[in-house]
Amino acid sequence: MTHLTIDNKKYVLIPEENYQELQKQAALKSKPEKTFSVEEARDYSKKLIRTWASEK
Repeated sequence: MTHLTIDNKKYVLIPEENYQELQKQAALKSKPEKTFSVEEARDYSKKLIRTWASEK
């Protein structure tokens, strides 16, 4: 791990493998706000498409 200071801001450099592992751990900790079923997802996407189409 290497520490850098650029413009009075501190940064840390880590190997890419460690960075990817940190990203994976962070993704596993976060939970989606709502998971749709297939039918709910279709209905929601159709609703959004109609909304976007009416804005033009």
